[in-house]
Amino acid sequence: MSVAPFHLAIPVYDLSAARHFYGAIFGLEEGRSSEQWVDFNFFGHQLVIHEHPKTPSQQRAHTNPVDGHDVPVPHFGVVLSWDDWEALAARLTAQGTAFVIEPYIRFKGQIGEQATMFLLDPCQNALEFKAFKDIGQLFAH
Repeated sequence: MSVAPFHLAIPVYDLSAARHFYGAIFGLEEGRSSEQWVDFNFFGHQLVIHEHPKTPSQQRAHTNPVDGHDVPVPHFGVVLSWDDWEALAARLTAQGTAFVIEPYIRFKGQIGEQATMFLLDPCQNALEFKAFKDIGQLFAH
């Protein structure tokens, strides 16, 4: 599957902490930057963190129930290969990452079976990383 890279700009109220999180914790390559924003290579996509006062979703979390878990809304992330997802889950776990939803297999034995995990960046932006055993089921229903 060939996918064009997306561009996502998100608000962060602590640029230094967010820069460390995405650069050191995830090991993302940094691109252009200024005193108010930083570009990152987010698994082949362009993620830009912009300094901004706290947003309502960063101050007060909202969740929706999915597969017995409270999924934070809004959230963003990427679909990785199964092996890359397992490696990232192991790396984050070894670093002592506090997960909102620990790495697990969702919809086990059903259409859309996937590995998933949720965590928050230092500015309370929710991220989800997932992988499908069968990537052909990404949009299955």
